[in-house]
Amino acid sequence: MRSVPTSQPLIVSPEITLHGAQVSDAPALYQLIDSGRLYLREWLPFIDFSQSASDTELYLRSVTSPGNLQDQVYTIRFQGEVAGIIGYKTIDRVNRKLEIGYWLGEGFQKKGIMIRSCTALIAQAFEQMRMNRIQIKVGVGNSKSSRIPQRLGFRLEGIERDGEWLQGRFIDLEVYSLLKREWLENEATLGFGGNDQS
Repeated sequence: MRSVPTSQPLIVSPEITLHGAQVSDAPALYQLIDSGRLYLREWLPFIDFSQSASDTELYLRSVTSPGNLQDQVYTIRFQGEVAGIIGYKTIDRVNRKLEIGYWLGEGFQKKGIMIRSCTALIAQAFEQMRMNRIQIKVGVGNSKSSRIPQRLGFRLEGIERDGEWLQGRFIDLEVYSLLKREWLENEATLGFGGNDQS
């Protein structure tokens, strides 16, 4: 199964590019986290554990290490500025499936950044990585995030009960999936990227 190199930026639009994550991204990512901590921590478990740029650096080292074959992480750049993270999680090349995870800084919301970034990674996964299934999990009640898979034609498969530990409690997760054949059938009619402001 082919892997997609992350050394070259993935051009999403004139304003949006996805860059393979690097340890040197830690200061900019931590600044984004720290400046929007109250907003981000509502749905992101790792926020409370990110107390310094060193914590962010440790995460980046783990996902960019040569031995990590299950994650492929990108920084989202909007007009050259780091705006968030998107990437493939739990890549299963044998069964040709993976999960997409993402988050975006508060100041970059409602610009269409995330829906277009997800569209680019979906196309790459199906066309270049030869995946058959893509999954997205969203905390129940996180309507901003759940609009992304809904808009992109994912199907809600069900609820993963107590799927994530968040702020001292378990929360349920909505599990969305998209198959390659569904994507091919709907690609021309879904209007990926459009004017959605997610």
